[in-house]
Amino acid sequence: MKIKFRLAIAFVIMLLLPLVLIVMFFFREGDSVLHFAAGAEWYLNNEQQQMADYIVSSFLLLLFTISLLLLCVYHGVSTRIDILAKAANNIRKGDLDVEVNLKGHDELAVVGDAFEEMRLQLKADQLEKIRAENNQKQLISNIAHDLKTPLTAIRGYAEGLRDGVANTPEKQDAYLRTIQSKAEEIDRLINELTMYSKLDMNDIPYNYRELSVRDYFLDISEEIGVDMESQGVALEYHNFVPEDTMLVADPEQLGRAIHNVVSNSVKYHGDAPLRIQLRIKDVGDFIQVEIEDNGRGIPSKDLPHIFDRMYRGDASRTSAIRGSGIGLSIVKKIVEDQGGQVWATSEENVGTVLYFALRKYLPPEELQSEEASEENSGRRGRRGHR
Repeated sequence: MKIKFRLAIAFVIMLLLPLVLIVMFFFREGDSVLHFAAGAEWYLNNEQQQMADYIVSSFLLLLFTISLLLLCVYHGVSTRIDILAKAANNIRKGDLDVEVNLKGHDELAVVGDAFEEMRLQLKADQLEKIRAENNQKQLISNIAHDLKTPLTAIRGYAEGLRDGVANTPEKQDAYLRTIQSKAEEIDRLINELTMYSKLDMNDIPYNYRELSVRDYFLDISEEIGVDMESQGVALEYHNFVPEDTMLVADPEQLGRAIHNVVSNSVKYHGDAPLRIQLRIKDVGDFIQVEIEDNGRGIPSKDLPHIFDRMYRGDASRTSAIRGSGIGLSIVKKIVEDQGGQVWATSEENVGTVLYFALRKYLPPEELQSEEASEENSGRRGRRGHR
């Protein structure tokens, strides 16, 4: 039943009740009049007339008051419900730009606030969906473009081998190494595409292990050093942590993060010969990994966004450099999933330093001892305070 019908029924009931009482009053007064003497009839009828005038006036005043009250209630409720109905209809059609603003502090205002919060959330979800779709299209476009270069090279070198252009063992070996390198580049691009889908589903697999910081990063530096040497990049490695420092991390994913940072440095190197430094430092409860290059640097306006997915900075500076645009967002995701933090500093035409910190591993007995020491220290501090 509609609200206006409910209010109409309430209006009729509120009018009928006093009307019934009036009728009952007159019947009672009429019966009593018949029993009085004729001499007193005018006086009683006059008294009755005055009472009747008073009751009719009261009834009219009651009618006006009830009508005004119901009109105000209906207008206040109906117009606001119409706003909610229009908002719901707009949301159903996919129009999320119409604001729902019900002024007041009553129940309908609370419902209106809930509608507005829902609209804003749906709009944010819609914008995020559009952004994700655009990112996916951009990623596919970038990777498709990047795949053409190594595929063209593989095809050209394979034809050279088939046609006998590589007519010496040295040339054949060089051709085969180039084909292998380009195949590895294709594999890396496909892995980035796979990683992007896992980022969207929050489904990156981790296999945590206890790692010796010295041994692990020494292996990583040697692995990266071979690759950098083939590209004419100088790599310097420095480890300043004690030999027994341990870390709990996924070695494969952590290695992926470091490779992504180094690849980014190579991709955006400047005119000078590229030099990369990998430093591992002890900073209390954490180890800090620093990867510094002497590349072109990052403009200050772009620096806060370098870990955003698909962010590639000024198009005029990067138009000649293609890439998936998710390398550093993968770094951020991997480091933060393992309880770490990542940040960067940079200066244009000087270079960039990317940092990430990971908590050290402490054996259970050392952890308990450290917690007990902190608790005792806190107690001593409280006693000293008292």
